[in-house]
Amino acid sequence: MKQFLFFILILSSGKCLAQTTDIKKEKWHWDNPQKQDTSAGYAQVVKVGKTLYISGAVSREISPEGITGVYRALERSLKSFGASFQNVVKENLYTTDIELMKTHNAARKAFYKGDFPAATWVQITRLFMADAKLEVELVAELP
Repeated sequence: MKQFLFFILILSSGKCLAQTTDIKKEKWHWDNPQKQDTSAGYAQVVKVGKTLYISGAVSREISPEGITGVYRALERSLKSFGASFQNVVKENLYTTDIELMKTHNAARKAFYKGDFPAATWVQITRLFMADAKLEVELVAELP
């Protein structure tokens, strides 16, 4: 009975029905003072709580050099909040040629040093940048 009365008291105060919709976002965008790109409308990294959401980095070629360039850009994004590839928990990879990407997967795997995240690879017809052939986005968790 005490629990029921307590529940009624909370309901009548209206506090349990009100939820805050505000979240604190910290952003980083390639050293841009606005911390976001206003023309395309995105930020390279958004931190909410202890989670980093990292926008895709792209390459015009699917080769060991092109893949390494993508992961170096992602590494810079991670470092903007003191993280590394060991903080990555999810990777989404989009490519115009998944079979070619598979042949060069060693270039990608080297960045994870054997500690691989959950990953999804998808072949698509094109990316936002018309001549891009690879885009990789990440989610990382800070300690």
